[in-house]
Amino acid sequence: MRARRARALLGQRTRRRWIHLILGGALFMPYWLVGTVVAGPLAGGASAFTGGLTAQAAAYAIGVPIAAATSFFPLVRPMSVAAVQALCGVPAHRLADGPARGRADQARTAAWFTLHLGVGALVSGASLAVPPFALTLIALPFSASLRASAASLYGNADHAWAAWAGVPLGLLMLLALSAVAAGAGGLLARLAPRLLGPSRVDRLAAAERRAAELAVSNRLARELHDSVGHALSAVTLQAGAARKVLDSDVEFVREALAAIEETTRRTVGELDAVLGLLRRGDEEGEPAGPGLGSLDALVAGAGRRVELTVTGTLDRIPEAVSREAYRIVQEGLTNAARHAEGARVTARLALHEEELEITVENPLPGRAPVARPDGGRGLRGIAERTRLLGGTAQAGPADGMWRLAVRLPVAGGR
Repeated sequence: MRARRARALLGQRTRRRWIHLILGGALFMPYWLVGTVVAGPLAGGASAFTGGLTAQAAAYAIGVPIAAATSFFPLVRPMSVAAVQALCGVPAHRLADGPARGRADQARTAAWFTLHLGVGALVSGASLAVPPFALTLIALPFSASLRASAASLYGNADHAWAAWAGVPLGLLMLLALSAVAAGAGGLLARLAPRLLGPSRVDRLAAAERRAAELAVSNRLARELHDSVGHALSAVTLQAGAARKVLDSDVEFVREALAAIEETTRRTVGELDAVLGLLRRGDEEGEPAGPGLGSLDALVAGAGRRVELTVTGTLDRIPEAVSREAYRIVQEGLTNAARHAEGARVTARLALHEEELEITVENPLPGRAPVARPDGGRGLRGIAERTRLLGGTAQAGPADGMWRLAVRLPVAGGR
């Protein structure tokens, strides 16, 4: 129990909160100096330095509303939150982030700033005045010069009993100062979440930031999945086919190796683009990935059994739609290579007035494909890309074939 009380008065948490109060007193000093200038004429020309406690109290009373008036600057709340988090031990999730956004938040910030500086000034003043006086009282029995100096204030200071009475009095003064500092620091720590905590506006802004960050992460994950996943599937398919005919069809093996080389080179370029976007922190918006103009290289790398049919001019498709359509076709070919290896795959793109229709078909495999531990992300990524563009996507068995059918609006692509 005694150890707990000692920690409450002199522990690390109390000392850090004491520093927080002294910081408030240091911030209040300019306002107090302005108060001394204003209070001087009102006190008959006496300054706070020569006019005693009354002039100092008047300067304090004038400085507090001036501090409250300056607390509406945007930097006040971030500065206060940083100090509270570092010195008062308040968790970050209980404090707001950024400047105050509404009048209610500004009023709460003003109340906190005024309270911090006002209480901090009082504790700082006591911290400067009380320890020297208390130590002087404690040292009276051991110093004849101190007893002589105190004789004008205490007529019987030379008496032994009077000198020794200063020892417990000085200790009590130091103990009282510690208790006041601990209580004031604890009070500010309890009030900080109420006055500096997030409001509904802050929570909404934080939720929007998290949603934007999550959207960026999901988009980059789709880019990496589609690019690298397709490349690995295509390389695996080409290498497996080349291994089977290594001794009988040298020309096919040469074509397969060339397709593997082209696929890996293109994928390295796409991977560099996505990683470069990660390094820049998504400052430049959408990643500049391949579009429908790269379909021929994509189909060539997928093998001989892929048949591509294009109806319409794809050049007039917006860049965002073209990029997402490329990824959708890429994922469709990747799924076909993974689940229907060796079967003929048909990819058809038809551009209508305001819509791009994408269809990828392959025969259903003779046996069910091996289930992936995480369920796979390919079709989920296609659905996300399609939904973001305002289109529709369907995938499943149809007429003995596995069919992926996607419709993307062309005019609305962003």
